[in-house]
Amino acid sequence: MERPEPELIRQSWQAVSRSPLEHGTVLFARLFALEPDLLPLFQYNGRQFSSPEDCLSSPEFLDHIRKVMLVIDAAVTNVEDLSSLEEYLAGLGKKHRAVGVKLSSFSTVGESLLYMLESCLGPSFTPATRAAWSQLYGAVVQAMSRGWDGE
Repeated sequence: MERPEPELIRQSWQAVSRSPLEHGTVLFARLFALEPDLLPLFQYNGRQFSSPEDCLSSPEFLDHIRKVMLVIDAAVTNVEDLSSLEEYLAGLGKKHRAVGVKLSSFSTVGESLLYMLESCLGPSFTPATRAAWSQLYGAVVQAMSRGWDGE
């Protein structure tokens, strides 16, 4: 797999990382629109959300959004040496598997990530930038998927 272009990744992430919660909310709103079945996986204190809006406005879920944006931030920071995140990402994969997330859902998360980047960056989200992010996301999912395969 080709290494993603670090400069394109870092540049495009700068605009997003200024308001991670806002952009993270766009990502998850898109995710729930594409794959509504994921909503029931998010439960806090045994309480199910009645709608994506209900979920996206809850403090616990906003905390989850912050964590997801931090993981992307870590991947951006380590884009030239993703192997340093290998263990961490595999552990993250294992956690997601434990709560019932299917590996296949991560392709929808990838689509939602690209959608969020595009809505944030507009015309500066070029095909080359999209390709770089697809590569980076692919590498992250590959590392996380070890949490599904190996014990």
